[in-house]
Amino acid sequence: MAQPFSEILEQLAQRQNLDDDQAAAAFAMLLSGELTPAQSGAMLMGLRAKGETAREVAAAVNAALAEARMVTGLEGIRIDTCGTGGDHSNSFNCSTTVALYLAALGYPVVKHGNRSLTSFSGSADIVEALGLPMHDNPDDVTRTLQEETFTFLFAPHFHPAFKHIMPVRKDMAIRTLFNLLGPLLNPGRPTHQLLGVARPQVLDLMAEVLQLTGVQRAVVVCGSGGSSGGRFDEFTTFGPAEVVWVGGEQLVHTELDPYEFGFPRHAPGDVAVHSKEEAVDAVKNLLSGKGPQAMQDMVALNLGVALHILEEGLGLSESFDKARAAVAQGAAARYAG
Repeated sequence: MAQPFSEILEQLAQRQNLDDDQAAAAFAMLLSGELTPAQSGAMLMGLRAKGETAREVAAAVNAALAEARMVTGLEGIRIDTCGTGGDHSNSFNCSTTVALYLAALGYPVVKHGNRSLTSFSGSADIVEALGLPMHDNPDDVTRTLQEETFTFLFAPHFHPAFKHIMPVRKDMAIRTLFNLLGPLLNPGRPTHQLLGVARPQVLDLMAEVLQLTGVQRAVVVCGSGGSSGGRFDEFTTFGPAEVVWVGGEQLVHTELDPYEFGFPRHAPGDVAVHSKEEAVDAVKNLLSGKGPQAMQDMVALNLGVALHILEEGLGLSESFDKARAAVAQGAAARYAG
């Protein structure tokens, strides 16, 4: 007999972790709409108050994917580049620019994203402005990736179950584990991932969840710079980044200082944009090998790390050299329109 949900709430109230079966059952009920708003809010608050474990977040990922419109028929390596957001930096959209450079260099990219709530340049806003398709059909994603090296999955089209939780999240108006889930829920199931977080406290958590949910190789980064209590959720040239490398059974913790690889220091204001139009223009220029040097360097930095995890025999120094050359040449100009 299934455990009553009240017992799960009581366990959370006692600051006790849920086991795998409890977490799976709880999130299945949450995302299928079986819980009342009061039960949903109590569960999310209980998890936050005690601190979510990697196994609990992995259970949330699996429950969300069970309700998602999954993309099937994909083979071989494929990468996603994304962050959790929350750094409130108003920087240009580096992760989408990097994704398009990877595609231009021949690496299959399954980009999963949404419109931005905290900046001028969500991935969906950029993709739409560039005239690239925002798919709403899993079959179209499969076909596009077979024909091209870039495909974009607009998150609301693939996660209808989130309608059950969005009103609760809006009413709660605080951070919950759902603020972390976006980069983990790609229905195209990337084999490789460059994932950024704005809080160093969740570096290990996100790396462990990637490990538990089947990624082959990934890097989780909390960058330097930021405001409003958050740091940049990507590599920056403002200073060292905290990094966790994911691959196999081991997580490797390092600090990566771009200066040691020949990148000059820049300031956060050098990569800021102040309107949607400016954000789109910045990406178009960068794809064509133009734009401020600070932005070009930030693209090359993140692109180099992505190349490093995609190419097991390619060291970081060589990866950064390859990335800098690609950005200087505007290797992704075909996406700029």
